[in-house]
Amino acid sequence: MRREAGKVYLIGAGPGDPELVTLKAVRALGHADVVLIDDLVDRAVLVHAPRARVVPVGKRGGCKSTPQRFIEKLIVRLARRGQVVARVKGGDPFVFGRGGEEVLALAAAGIECSVVPGITAGVGVPAAFGIPVTHRDIARGVTFVTAHARDGAGPDWAALARTGTTLVIYMGMQHINAIAAALSAAGLAAMPAAVIERGTTVDERSVVDCVGGIAEAARAAGLGSPALIVIGEVVRMARSSERAQPLRRQA
Repeated sequence: MRREAGKVYLIGAGPGDPELVTLKAVRALGHADVVLIDDLVDRAVLVHAPRARVVPVGKRGGCKSTPQRFIEKLIVRLARRGQVVARVKGGDPFVFGRGGEEVLALAAAGIECSVVPGITAGVGVPAAFGIPVTHRDIARGVTFVTAHARDGAGPDWAALARTGTTLVIYMGMQHINAIAAALSAAGLAAMPAAVIERGTTVDERSVVDCVGGIAEAARAAGLGSPALIVIGEVVRMARSSERAQPLRRQA
């Protein structure tokens, strides 16, 4: 007798703080037989999946990672065994999280999938740091961009500079020198910028400077991945504390 296929929940766990998972995510985790969890997700969220087997499937830029194709095959295999699978990703699964790839793989295999959105780091981390990514008087838009493209090509930084929007850069720390140089050349050298490492967690560290000085400031502070780079006038609203260093404007 053929076993009935299971179900997959594609869950966004939020930007880092385990208390920022949604109620819907908590309920989905409670149903799970197995949890496939990304490396950057705080393991404290597993308290909501007390009966599940946990399988780490880490994916981190610049580090050895579980191949995406392997993850997709594993999800399908587990679901076909009749198990309820919780695939847990940091932030939101559809914002630079490869969630779209996994949904397509599940659809092709005829597996039911429910997406549980999460707070993406590009919104949640700046907000917790006191930075609104949009503001009626300062920034009428926000652009999310990754510096880590599959084909190795970088964004058109000059074109992004011309948008006048807040720029929120994911996975940019390996290229921060080149990013700062390109944006400075495009006229944004004096624009406020922030680097926030491990935002919303107890290990959060940050620097605030201008685009022309942000790479050196991040290097001097020893910041690394995972981190967001936020660029725009809204950075001036960053909370004033020991975790947000004073802004230095270039002449």
